[in-house]
Amino acid sequence: MNLTDIEREQLLSAARSRTVRAADVRRAKLILMLEDGESRDSIMRTLGCDSRFIARWSGRFLSERLAGMYARHRGRAPTQPPAKLEARVLKCTLKHKPADGSTHWSSYKLAAELGDVSVSAVQRIWRKHGIKPQQLERHMVSNDPDFETKAADVIGCT
Repeated sequence: MNLTDIEREQLLSAARSRTVRAADVRRAKLILMLEDGESRDSIMRTLGCDSRFIARWSGRFLSERLAGMYARHRGRAPTQPPAKLEARVLKCTLKHKPADGSTHWSSYKLAAELGDVSVSAVQRIWRKHGIKPQQLERHMVSNDPDFETKAADVIGCT
């Protein structure tokens, strides 16, 4: 097998672990025993398995290793929103009010309004430009139809 030092270290760690699934511990022990040159009979007795188990998991280990899949999966690279999309989100956020009469946009409302933009894309764009619609530093217009009357009572102008 000719394990690398890193592979051997990972397999030893898995084989000794008390938190790794038992099936994974058994497979790690199998690969280590094959690497150490133990006979198939010895492996079958120690692990309580048959020759099909040995063939299956040694083959899978080798094929994953050759395909480079044994290394940790890093996931998909994050995508940056295109400039046009970014401009649309910013324009709608800063120039327009929500159609439902709300005082400010939420990422969900804006994504629904634009249609082809995800909520997470709206949030990324706002974060990138430091926009927080819920914390505007300007006067927010109330959507209450009796606002002027109530404000006048509070201020004492009537």
